[in-house]
Amino acid sequence: MDMNQYLSMFIDESNDHLQSLNEKMLELENRPDDLGIVQVIFRSAHTLKGMAATMGYEDLSSLTHQMENVLDLVRDEKLKMQDFIFDTLFQSLDALQSMVQDITQGGDGKEDVSAIVSSLQAIVRGDMAPSGQNNNGKPAENAASEGGAAIQLDEYQYSVLEQSIAEGHKVMYIEVAIREDCQLKAARAYLVFDLLERYGEVVKSYPSVQEIEQEKFDRSFSLYYITQKEAAELQGMIMNLSEIDSAHVALLDDETLGQLNSGLKETAAASAVAEPTAKDTGKSATGKLVKAEEGKANARPTGGAAPSRTIRVDIDRLDVLMNLFSELLIDRSRLEQLAYEVKRSDLTETVEHMSRVSSDLQNIVLKLRMVQIDSVFNRFPRMVRDLAKSLDKKIDLVIVGAETELDRTVIDEIGDPLVHLLRNAVDHGVESGAQRIAAGKPETGTVQLRAFHSGNHVFIEIEDDGFGIDRDKVLSKALKNGVVSESEAATLTDEQVYMLLFAPGFSTAEVISDISGRGVGLDVVRSKIESLSGVVSVESKLGKGTKFSVQLPLTLSIISAMLIKVGSEKYAIPLSSIVETGLIRREQIRKVHGYTMISYRDSHIPLMSLGELFDVKDFDEKAEEETEIVVVRKGDRLAALTVEDFIGQNEIVIKNLGKYLPAIQGVAGATILGDGQVALIIDPNAFIK
Repeated sequence: MDMNQYLSMFIDESNDHLQSLNEKMLELENRPDDLGIVQVIFRSAHTLKGMAATMGYEDLSSLTHQMENVLDLVRDEKLKMQDFIFDTLFQSLDALQSMVQDITQGGDGKEDVSAIVSSLQAIVRGDMAPSGQNNNGKPAENAASEGGAAIQLDEYQYSVLEQSIAEGHKVMYIEVAIREDCQLKAARAYLVFDLLERYGEVVKSYPSVQEIEQEKFDRSFSLYYITQKEAAELQGMIMNLSEIDSAHVALLDDETLGQLNSGLKETAAASAVAEPTAKDTGKSATGKLVKAEEGKANARPTGGAAPSRTIRVDIDRLDVLMNLFSELLIDRSRLEQLAYEVKRSDLTETVEHMSRVSSDLQNIVLKLRMVQIDSVFNRFPRMVRDLAKSLDKKIDLVIVGAETELDRTVIDEIGDPLVHLLRNAVDHGVESGAQRIAAGKPETGTVQLRAFHSGNHVFIEIEDDGFGIDRDKVLSKALKNGVVSESEAATLTDEQVYMLLFAPGFSTAEVISDISGRGVGLDVVRSKIESLSGVVSVESKLGKGTKFSVQLPLTLSIISAMLIKVGSEKYAIPLSSIVETGLIRREQIRKVHGYTMISYRDSHIPLMSLGELFDVKDFDEKAEEETEIVVVRKGDRLAALTVEDFIGQNEIVIKNLGKYLPAIQGVAGATILGDGQVALIIDPNAFIK
């Protein structure tokens, strides 16, 4: 495996860990005392740090290490989560995301994060905690005496130190005293241990590691230490830490070690060959300092873990697979056509079997491309949290149906429109806390984000319980901007007025801000959704709230379509846009205000001729007494298209028209039929205004 493959794996894994960190941090913000969540966050950060260090991204690794220091104090209950700690950790995650994004784009992942690092270090030092208290908010305890007396070793520990001296390592006895006015003794002690573990191994401390973590000591502690560093250098590094009063480092040899632990030297040699066992000093059999929680976290069941049943597949490979299958589907249609013409039973049976197999294959290929919409939704809780804080609002985001699946091509494009709709709901939809209380509502607003399947479509709804849309305000702004005329405004329904929000440049915001689009309005949202063959609609009740509903096709690559004939041309209309087909007589066609209309289910809808729209010379429905029609929809609006004949329903592959042809209004692409002829795919959205 080359480095590019390693890099791809690193980027994928890093994004997974960052997403997990964001989600768990949001959970922790709701349950700040849940140490189980802290453990998960710490492990994920630790893994990310290790991966970054392995790949040589030092800035990323260093920042994650500083986050670890804060999280370690929290999980050891030496630090209580507060708002400024959450904000700093979220800023750290944003910086990490930015670095990973830079690496994804071919950069070196470097970024100036000195301000964030300083904030994290200040949290660890306790500079940001209230004075007069420790970081649990409780007075410091005096549960242990100073560690002035020499630590007594057991036989195993003594033999470890003696053997280390024999092998040329330096064994030291270190005493550290913390300043009397220090409010975070355990945090200071942790910094000392963290420093020492970088350059060697702590064999035993007094008080024990557990007692120091629980602040069951006055202000000093001592320990035995194995390293290659010089005593003076170590002493200087310890004294450079904040709020350290004194540090004494003594280099030991066999004689001084024996004097400090008289009575053990004779028995140490005999016990040196005994099987090492971990003692209750916080040191494992390998000699590395391990905290109690880490020991629990590292414990594994004796049974083998279930093997992973998933693999990562490059998106480009799935695209190639889909393209190859598309060609196969075209050939299948051609074979079915030939078998129908030849009329040989053995050929017909073989083609029918191939059709069944290819249909199963089609389902599998489409499912391979399906991605849970959670991959889009999972970035929204953090976004809504930050927006609510910046607007000084309290908002709960409720997500339903995140497991709903969509084609990857749709997933890639739908994120930005949903971001805009959510920002709009948070900024314009949900009122401030004071306004909600005055209106008799809970102070905390709710924004619901729902996704669900319905037929061959996925619906995504964004609903808030806010102020709702003021019809009169929207209509007044539309008239002022010339979006509608006075006569048109008088006939508009509530739903039609709400849809004016999607007019280009339309915005009801009194003040343009970065939150809801800088006054751009929602026209870009509608354009993007319609480019995905989707539809957006709005429902609202003044004082109750607003719901935006987005309807999207399951996939954009292979669709079910109705094939139709207009003169010598063949066209395909997506079944998802068809309401029904029918037959009308010439006398049913009316002219209303210059528009051609037909009566349809107690209303009138426009009638358009495909022959005229696409200038088909060899078909004129005006010469016919009866004409076939297709009723299509765009949201809640309907229209009818006249056609010459229906060929039938078929699965078609959408092919892009390419760069050689200009954009053609009303054409979404093309497909190759079974007889080899090219048929244009009609986009009904273009005909319904």
